[in-house]
Parts: sequence; C-alpha cells; structure tokens
Amino acid sequence: MGYHPRPMTEDQAGTLASTEASAADGTSVVPDARAAGDVPQASAPHAAAAHGETTHGARWALLLGALGVVFGDIGTSPLYAIKECFSPESPHHVAPTPANILGILSLVFWSLLMVVTVKYLTFVLRADNQGSGGIMALLALVPTRKGPGTGPLVLLVLLGASLLYGEGVITPAISVLSAMEGLEVAYEPLKHVVVPLTVAILLALFLVQKRGTGGIGNVFGTVTLVWFVTIAILGARWILTNPSVLTAVDPRHGVRFFLEHKSHGFLLLGAVVLCITGCEALYADMGHFGRGPIRRVWFAIVWPALLLNYFGQGAYLLQHPGGATNPFYGLVPSWALYPTVAIATGATIVASQALISGAFSLTQQAVQLGYFPRVTIVHTSKETEGQIYIPEINRALLVACILLVFTFRTSTSLAAAYGIAVTATMTITTTVYFVVVTKRWGWPLWKALPPVAVFLAIDLSFFSANAAKFFQGGWFPVAMAFVIFTVMTTWKAGRRILAESFKDGILPLELFLEDVERTKPHRVRGTAVFMASNPHGTPPVLLHHFKHNQVLHEQVVLLSISNERVPEIPPEERLTVEHKGHGFYRVNARYGFMQTPNVPNALAACKEYGLSIELQRTSYYLGRETLLPTGRSKMWKWRKDLFAFISRNARPATAYFGLPPGRVVELGMQIDL
Repeated sequence: MGYHPRPMTEDQAGTLASTEASAADGTSVVPDARAAGDVPQASAPHAAAAHGETTHGARWALLLGALGVVFGDIGTSPLYAIKECFSPESPHHVAPTPANILGILSLVFWSLLMVVTVKYLTFVLRADNQGSGGIMALLALVPTRKGPGTGPLVLLVLLGASLLYGEGVITPAISVLSAMEGLEVAYEPLKHVVVPLTVAILLALFLVQKRGTGGIGNVFGTVTLVWFVTIAILGARWILTNPSVLTAVDPRHGVRFFLEHKSHGFLLLGAVVLCITGCEALYADMGHFGRGPIRRVWFAIVWPALLLNYFGQGAYLLQHPGGATNPFYGLVPSWALYPTVAIATGATIVASQALISGAFSLTQQAVQLGYFPRVTIVHTSKETEGQIYIPEINRALLVACILLVFTFRTSTSLAAAYGIAVTATMTITTTVYFVVVTKRWGWPLWKALPPVAVFLAIDLSFFSANAAKFFQGGWFPVAMAFVIFTVMTTWKAGRRILAESFKDGILPLELFLEDVERTKPHRVRGTAVFMASNPHGTPPVLLHHFKHNQVLHEQVVLLSISNERVPEIPPEERLTVEHKGHGFYRVNARYGFMQTPNVPNALAACKEYGLSIELQRTSYYLGRETLLPTGRSKMWKWRKDLFAFISRNARPATAYFGLPPGRVVELGMQIDL
C-alpha cells in the first residue's frame, strides 16, 4: 500500500497522471487478454517523453516523489526496529552484549538484502499488470478460474488485501507514537504528553484528508530526503567511533545468534521484521513511478541510509548498553534532540499519509473489481484524478488508530500487534507470484521453484515468529482482516447470485425489438439511458418501465459498464456503440480497475461514434433491488442478511455514476436471494 497519485514515469517526463478507480452494482468484471501474456508487461507503458531540461527536471521530481511515497514506511523503521530487539520493555528482547548486537545487525542486513533487494526489487516487481503493481493488480494476473465460485488463489489475494488494512491502521499509530517518544528522551517529565500529542497529530492528519493530499504530497519527497540524510549522518557518526560493528555483514554472526538463543532467537524475528515493513509499498507503487526509479532510489539513498543508521545504533549500543531503551534517540546529540523529534514527526506523518492514501486506493480497486460495495469517493484535485478522499474509510481508520494509541500507549506495546499482517501478506504475495510465473508466464519449475522456495522460507519464518505475538496484540490486525475479508467475499458472492437471478429472466433484445416493431408504442422526445449489467439482453428496468408506462423515448441507450482486470483502458478504446434499430443503441463503456466511470462523460463521447445525445434532455433509469433472504440460493442466511445490509448502505448508484439526481428514475424490484 502507498500513496496513490501517480507522478510521471520516466516515459512521461513533462506530464502528470494518476490512476485510481471505483466500481458499482451491476457492472461486470472482464479479464483482458493483454494481462495474460507469457511474459511480464513492461513497467509503466505510457506515452513517450519530452526531452531536454524538462526531462531532467521531471526525472528528478519522479525520483524525489518515489523517495517520499514509496519509502516513507520502511524509512521510519529505525525509530523502533532495533529498540524492540534490545529494550527491556520488549517481551522477547535480548541483552545488548557484543555478540547479540552483531547477531541482530546481521539479521537486519540480510533481511533487507534478501527481502527488499532480492525478492521485491529483483523478482516481484516484474509481475506487473500494464505497469501497475500491488496485490490487487496481482489478482488480475492470476489465471481466471472457470465455473461458479471464487478460486482459492483469489481468496488468498483477498485475504492479503484485507490484511493490508491492518497495516494501514497500525503504521500511523506506531510511527507517530515512536517519534513522539523522543520527547521523553529529551526531557523525562514530558512522558505524560506523548500519548495526547500523538492522538492530536493523528486527529489533525485524518481531518485534513478531506482537503486533499496534493499540498502534503508536494513536500513528501523533500521531508523524506531530509529524514534519510539525517539518519545517515547520525549513524555514520557512531560507526566512525567503532568501525568493528561493520563486521555484522558476515552472516555467521546471525547463525551464531540462532545457535545460542535457539527458540528465543527465532521468536526475536518478530522484532527484526520491523526493519522490512513497507515492502508491499514497493510493489503497490510501481505503477505510480516505474521499476527503474524505485530501484535507483533504494540503492542510492534508502538502503545506504538505513544501513548506516542501523549499524550506528549497533555501535552506540556497543559503547552504551544501558541505552537500549531507545537507541535511535541515543544517537542524537543533546542539542539536536528537539530538531530530530521534529524531523522524525514530519517523516512519520509522510509515512502515515502514504498508508492512509493507500487504503483509499486499495478500497477503490477492490470496489472496481467487484469485491467491495460502493463507497463515497471525493476527488480532491481537478488536475490529478488519483487524489481522492473516501470518508467512510477515513473515519474507520481514524477511530481504529486512536483506539490503538489509547490501548497500547507505547510503541513497544504496539510492536506486538505489528508483523502478523505484514508477513502474512508477504507470504501470500510469494505464493501467488509463483502461480503467475508458472501458469501465466510459463516458467519451468527448475527456474521458478528455487527463488520462490527461498522467499517462502524467509516469509514463513517471519510469519511464524510473529504468530507467537497473537495474544499480545497480534489478534487486532487478524480480527480486522477477518471482518474485511468476510465483507469482500460476501459482497462478491451476493452480486454473483444477484446476477444469476437476473440472467434467468433476461429477454433477448431482438425479441423485445420485435415487440416494439409490432406494437409501435408512443415515443416521447429525448433520450432514455437504461443501465444494463448484462451487455447482451434487455435490461429488467427497461421491461418494467415499458410494462407500466407503455411509452418509449425517441432514443433509447442501453449502457453497460465493463470493469476489466487491467489498470487502465485508453479513451480511444473505451467505448463501443452499436445501433440496434428502432432508435435503440447499445453502448459499452470499458474501464480499468484504476479508473472512475462517469456516465455523462461517456455519453458525450459517443458523438464520435455517430450517437449524438443531448444531455439536458436525457433521463436515466436505474433498478433498485429490495433483497429478501428467503430464496433458495446456497448462501448461508447470515451472509444473505449481511449482503442485504451492505447493499442498503452502499453508496447510491446515482452518485457513483455521476448522474444528475434530478434526471434519474429508479424502479424498485424484490429479489429472493
């Protein structure tokens, strides 16, 4: 998950684009053949760039944006990762002896190398869907399962997406709280204001979401660059006092650590994993920046800065074992404590903002793919489509974050809740990646199995270690994921049953037109647009309208919105218009899962295809279903009740499709599930 407005890729110098989406009832999700190639799609396949100074400036802006957006989460991990390994307050801490310090640093170094550099940057980032990444984009690459129901791999991806919401809640809380804890290092009596200040910052952060993220996004890169420079300098200063700490790159230190501590050393992986939180952002934000800039920023800035700071904390602990309570702020000279707290607060706000915006993005994609009910999507920028605000998600995250801070009160306690969601999602990503490379790209097992086996061994080790923290707080993201997963699967199953019930009663359009030709009903001026979930038959709402009113408009448009499992559909490929005779037209508007359908705009674009529509004389007809849990479908009754409840509270289709409320007619129907 990551901040979603997309700066230009390297191939887009001089332009800014964004790709976000939402979906609605009655739309269909159709696989696109372009997502089914034998090789990965090229990252960020967009228009050619301008050149010269504009290109140079655009590339710098792209790199700076990637620094702030992609690496905000992993970049703030030094605030608490080493601390959780040695702090006496941590449940699985070890004593800060030289052997333990070198062992932990070795585990941190090799975790960053194998998980971030090798797994994600080298392998997983190749699994892109027309340049876009993330777990929902990975879903679109999974071979489609034939027949009814949802395949196990799709369920896995939905579970991973659900778990990401848990990360989206915990990251703002633990990041801001750990930054504020620097105040008690600077002045012990300030300890009692840490929690209130954290809550105040989080409250302000969530409240400004409705104003849009553009202003914050403009300074993301600069704030994060200052942060990485700061932590690099702080770490290098202490490494120079004790260069022997650099020997921790030798993996034998990590092996000795496990041999000495055995099961306790294994459980400590639950703290070590904190150094790689945010890995999924590398993948999710690929579509916004492209593989190249993400890799360059990692190798040039992020990885060196992180290693310098982690090894600097190790050097500090070698000289001051008593500073294990908060080794990060132990690196800071007393005169620089307050400025460093301010910089850390800014960096954690950036990381939190990225996760909040990522939750908005993930929700939109899930809705567009048909796995989540309609929500209120507010576009906060006229220039950048991807800058959105979803009040329902924002309120839920705000309440959850504040409850977490008041419940756990310290970053150490919160760290116990962190890890399960992240490592479970990492494991799911590896599993689905294996299916994609073998089934979609045709890799032989001898090529695909070795790296995937290594990645799974690492992922499962981290997950198992974090699972031990379930009753210390790890239950929270799991419970949250279970609720979201239940909503997603219930919504998908309910919409499928609803579609099947409509399908059974669909009248072929040809038969309806024959009846129109025979009866010659009265035609009134203007255009009537009937939303049709089935792009072939006669919409039930049209049949109800004709049955009760016995009139038709001069021009009748049957409009279907097709949601395809690719990020974007270019405007020139979006519409198909077919004249069916007798003043009837069938229009199909195709959208990717990172695009927002708008019916009036689509109708206006039909003029290029020979269909002229006067929007001021157009009426829109929608169906409103009343769902009854008394039908014969195999869905359990509690899920029928849940689906009916969600349907009643979903965002109205009128607002979602961008329809003018005064020109909409809704016809009610009762349906037994």
